[in-house]
Amino acid sequence: MTYQNVDEFISLITEKIRTLFGKELHNANEKDVYYALASIANDEMHPHWCKTNEHYEQKKVKKVYYLSMEFLIGRLLESNLLNCGLLDVTNIALKRLGFKRDAVFIHEHDAGLGNGGLGRLAACFLDSLASLQYPGHGCGIRYRYGLFEQRIIHGHQIELPDYWLKEDYPWETRKSEESISVHFGGSVHMHRRANGSLEFRYENTDEVIAVPYDIPISGYHNHTVNTLRLWSAESQDRNDVANHSDHYYHALDHTHSIDQISGFLYPDDSSYEGKKLRLKQQYFLVSASIQNILRHYLNEGRGPLTQLSEHIVIQINDTHPSLAIPELMRLLMDHYDLNWDQAWETTHKTIAYTNHTTLSEALEKWPKDMVQNLLPRIYMIIDEINERFCQGLWFDCPEMREHIPALAIIADDQIHMARLAIVGSFSVNGVARLHTEILKKKEMKLFYQLFPKRFNNKTNGITHRRWLLQVNPHLANVITDVIGPAWIKRPNQLISLLRYSNDPAFLEQIEQVKLQNKRTLAQFIYDKMGIKVNEKSIFDVQIKRLHEYKRQLLNIFHVIYLYNELKDNPKLDLTPRTFIFGAKAAPSYHLAKEVIKLIHTVASLVNHDYDVADRIKVIFLENYNVSLAEKIIPAADISEQISTASKEASGTGNMKMMMNGALTVGTMDGANIEIRDLVGDQHIFMFGLTSDEVLHYYEHGGYSARDIYNTDDRISRILDQLNSGVFGEQEMEFKDLYYNILYHNDPYFVLKDFDPYIETHELVEQAYRDRSIWLNKSITNIAYSGKFSSDRTIQQYASEIWQLTKNPIK
Repeated sequence: MTYQNVDEFISLITEKIRTLFGKELHNANEKDVYYALASIANDEMHPHWCKTNEHYEQKKVKKVYYLSMEFLIGRLLESNLLNCGLLDVTNIALKRLGFKRDAVFIHEHDAGLGNGGLGRLAACFLDSLASLQYPGHGCGIRYRYGLFEQRIIHGHQIELPDYWLKEDYPWETRKSEESISVHFGGSVHMHRRANGSLEFRYENTDEVIAVPYDIPISGYHNHTVNTLRLWSAESQDRNDVANHSDHYYHALDHTHSIDQISGFLYPDDSSYEGKKLRLKQQYFLVSASIQNILRHYLNEGRGPLTQLSEHIVIQINDTHPSLAIPELMRLLMDHYDLNWDQAWETTHKTIAYTNHTTLSEALEKWPKDMVQNLLPRIYMIIDEINERFCQGLWFDCPEMREHIPALAIIADDQIHMARLAIVGSFSVNGVARLHTEILKKKEMKLFYQLFPKRFNNKTNGITHRRWLLQVNPHLANVITDVIGPAWIKRPNQLISLLRYSNDPAFLEQIEQVKLQNKRTLAQFIYDKMGIKVNEKSIFDVQIKRLHEYKRQLLNIFHVIYLYNELKDNPKLDLTPRTFIFGAKAAPSYHLAKEVIKLIHTVASLVNHDYDVADRIKVIFLENYNVSLAEKIIPAADISEQISTASKEASGTGNMKMMMNGALTVGTMDGANIEIRDLVGDQHIFMFGLTSDEVLHYYEHGGYSARDIYNTDDRISRILDQLNSGVFGEQEMEFKDLYYNILYHNDPYFVLKDFDPYIETHELVEQAYRDRSIWLNKSITNIAYSGKFSSDRTIQQYASEIWQLTKNPIK
């Protein structure tokens, strides 16, 4: 139903508040209104949700299940109202009732189900699947606590629990009747049946109940509502503690250990127990999900399990769900009596793998003994997969014999999960053209030689519905006024904006929208931090996970350089600039935390220096998450995408800011290259080493950070300031950053790229001063950004990997 009549919609809100809270509208607060609106959205979605599931079952359509340890879905109220066609009437109704929209929407906590780009990508993919009417569901874990809530105390990151479920979460539906048992530990006994086949029995296992919570994923202005199923870990009988008072503490500890499985997103794995908990989480996700998939498959009467791949695709998002391969084998053989060859053929044809990184720490390995003790049957199957694979190499590929140690799934007492994922899947895709080429030519070169047809590229994308239509409605309206609304369903239509890239009236509209967005963000900064920023300054933004390879350090070195220039020459003609950072560092990542401290120390000095006045401001917005990104991105002028070339698989922040008219300052890394190829060199600011140059230095040496320190007085000044206590409360406060650069030879080439980075920012400043040139570049970026919609990415997955067809729900 679409409510064109605002009075009717207000009556519905009034009735919901009476029903839910037993109070009249004039006594309701913003939280009451939030839950009333969520209930209205659910009422709109749930009938279509039932109809969608019924259609998929009756038509026996082919479905994809997207398995991911992260789904960074953010807040859902606004996007659900948008997709249901209720957002405009909601905005009018709230205004008429005297409620501020943001004050209502803020009562929804960001779901603590993800950390960074991998989780946000998964959320964008779910949105596109539903909006394009593809049958596709997500499978994840219902973490009670997110990564952490970041607080900055005296410049230091402090981690607080992110208990995002402390309030009722209106979007989830608990499905206790569909719970599934997952087993850990115990022992496995093998028996030979009368017909000669083998039977495997499990004894003395720890049973964990996986309880599903379903969240509807609505398509944009259609009747498709897919499902995100999140699993919660519970004990078999929560009364165990009370019923076994003689073993009270043992029962309590056992229940607690089970609760931990879905307790925290990414528990600290610096200890053996922490690693074991992460492994438990991964197996819990895949076992519950695949048991569920097979149960639905059989209940729908789709045919024998040997035909599973004709009806089902399981896409694993990075290596975390790689245990899906041996788990599907286990279920097919031990529960459904397929022999090894049948199970392997079925598994291999059903599972596809997305690789997200070339970083060694992200290519997971598990200690062999840990897997053997925690998952004995799974270990047996992995061992058998490895033996058959290595034997096949030895007998069928004699030219690869010397490479078997580098290809073996089990090597050096470690289980290599990326190798398992490649061997056990029918498709291996990277997430940007450069990333895929590095996988094929370097990181996974030997596997590419074995399975060249298996490798393919699917450049990431973002949902333009959230990252433009929802977060920047003023810009969306200006675009629609000029080229019509077709771009909302066909984002490639944004290319029509090129016709207006030199139109003075249109340029003026775009500039006014950007200025208003900057004013809004400036007010938010003042309200949160008490710092006034110049709304007409260049808003220079770097928002992403804090990691050495993402080089927030290079960015803050640029700030220090400009500060030194102004101190030397207070009359320097410098366009005012506001540097905006948002980032979380992993709790045990010392150097990343030191960068956060440095940013705050520099900010404290710069923001209060009379000589600098308001020409430079440094802002670090704490607790970066999806909702904060939605405030920052529409206001960005500069999008900092400055990772060490070859390290960033793709990036999606680059796409979001591009879509909102920011210009990229970037290295030749990830999807930056594909953005450059589309918009042209004149509409992007590229600098620094190429991936080939970086990889050459890593392999052959030849780079000396100390040589650059000795020959570039700007760099030596910055590092000496770092070492002498100019930035800090005491001398050598940042000694670890200093020594990492000079004594560990600057592993991410910050000094090497410093000079071209400074030169590039000089070009940025010159371009920004000519408003017509800058706005032309901005509009060009928006026009080409439709290529980076996740709709395009999902279309490619659907046609080239999954072989899905669209299924409109009537």
